[in-house]
Amino acid sequence: MSSTRHNSNSIGLFCGLLAMFACNAVAVEYYTEKPSFLPSCRIYEPGFTKCSTNTIQKLVDQLQVGIPEIIEKYGPWDPMHIRDIIFKQDNVEVATIRANLTEVVVTGFSQIKIKESRVSKKDFSWQTKIFLPKMRLDAKYKMEGRILLIPLSGAGNIFIEIENVDILMYTKTQLYEKGGFTFDNVTDVQVRLNMSRVRTQLDNLFNGRSKEVERSTNQFFNDNWRDFYEALKPLIVDTVENILKDIMGAVFHLIPANFFVEDIPTPQQLYGKTA
Repeated sequence: MSSTRHNSNSIGLFCGLLAMFACNAVAVEYYTEKPSFLPSCRIYEPGFTKCSTNTIQKLVDQLQVGIPEIIEKYGPWDPMHIRDIIFKQDNVEVATIRANLTEVVVTGFSQIKIKESRVSKKDFSWQTKIFLPKMRLDAKYKMEGRILLIPLSGAGNIFIEIENVDILMYTKTQLYEKGGFTFDNVTDVQVRLNMSRVRTQLDNLFNGRSKEVERSTNQFFNDNWRDFYEALKPLIVDTVENILKDIMGAVFHLIPANFFVEDIPTPQQLYGKTA
């Protein structure tokens, strides 16, 4: 009996410590001290673009290690679970598709390399050159329509794999003040993509009526991947834009812009007192 009571007390103490740790680990609203992983730059000094490129790369590397407040909101950076996608493409020449994608998982973003990060001194918008060796999207799909004159219908598993992706990202921001710090509000993200290869597989095409036709159709799409990419381009571009906008929006609401650019102006200085 005494041994049982001792074990119960130990378990109770352990659970209490865990509860106390959980309370103390509550995510902060925003950082008030610069994190050690983040080098700062000064935009009005020489070498800013090189410094900024290194800083954004350090941020991406830390996203893979894990930033608790980002993980709490979005889960892991790679693999990344994203919201369902409703896709509609009406292009008489290329495709007419209605598709729903659920249980969407995107992998590959941990391998991002920042090739260049430029910041405008006029409005503090960004232009970023990114290289992604491989990006893969896995999901459950339901689809009706046609691609490259091939009528399609089906529901099942899909993957889209893109290799050697060059991303040119344009980011619009609006500066705002909070707690004596300047923050970036990411208002718009647009990307241009260039890649060396797209591979895809759609299971259960034609609702499983002919596995041989399904196999040959998938092979046709992979052999003619550039045309197939044009058919799915809005889906792929929107997915990349939404991922980058969501993550950057969360990061830059969490980490003050002052910690990236030490001499960034206040909103009042940039927009005037009436802004």
